[in-house]
Amino acid sequence: MKKRTLAAAGLAMIMAVSLAGCSTTVSVPDTVKVENVGDSSDGKITMDSSETVKIVPDMAKIVFAVTSEATKADECQQKNTESLNSLTEYLKGQGIDEKSITTSGYYLNPRYDWSSNTRKLIGYEMQTEVTVSDVAVDQVGTLLSNGVGNGANEIYSVSYYSSGYDDAYAEALKKAVELARTKAEALAEASGRTLGYVVSIEEYSDSQYGRYVDGGVNLRKESVSMAAGAEDAAADMNVMPGEMEVSANIKIVFSMGE
Repeated sequence: MKKRTLAAAGLAMIMAVSLAGCSTTVSVPDTVKVENVGDSSDGKITMDSSETVKIVPDMAKIVFAVTSEATKADECQQKNTESLNSLTEYLKGQGIDEKSITTSGYYLNPRYDWSSNTRKLIGYEMQTEVTVSDVAVDQVGTLLSNGVGNGANEIYSVSYYSSGYDDAYAEALKKAVELARTKAEALAEASGRTLGYVVSIEEYSDSQYGRYVDGGVNLRKESVSMAAGAEDAAADMNVMPGEMEVSANIKIVFSMGE
């Protein structure tokens, strides 16, 4: 039974000599673990590999806020309900499915006057947050412009995502495996061995993380009206979702042959 010991310094020297005549530069991943103890069947190469695929978002999620003020709590609630109904009817009139409209926040708070160093109740403020999902990107500008004025007072946020995210993530996983194999083959060849089969593979990226990209929008009713210059001019508001990155990370262990 023939035993070999491969030190890290020896591997670096072998790689330098072996790859010196190649025109293509082979980049070594951040984390590489080479084990070569005992029989040839015991040799392993462990690789951490990451890949990213870029896609263009085609869907969006918008969060509106409906805020109302009144001297009495029940009046405040009534005003807020009326504005909320107006927003909901507008959204449904634009073809938004009712299942895509969610009340995501509901707040009723007293308002006080502290100007005389005493607390004086002057009324109530109620705010309802409405999340609108599954909005086509080409419809976002219209909803942003006209949602404020049809019940909403403020736009909290716009987040973009892609209906093809899962396919893009699967592609990133495949590319990560291919990259790991390419680099492992270079390491095995440099050490005088051949690359064997996959011993194990582990996905340690979260496919849900990064599914949304923030559009960075936060507008109040006054801001939209002032920027537009006219009540209906804001309908021309353009949105540019740009690109989003879908990343996958894996750990893969290869065996080494003779």
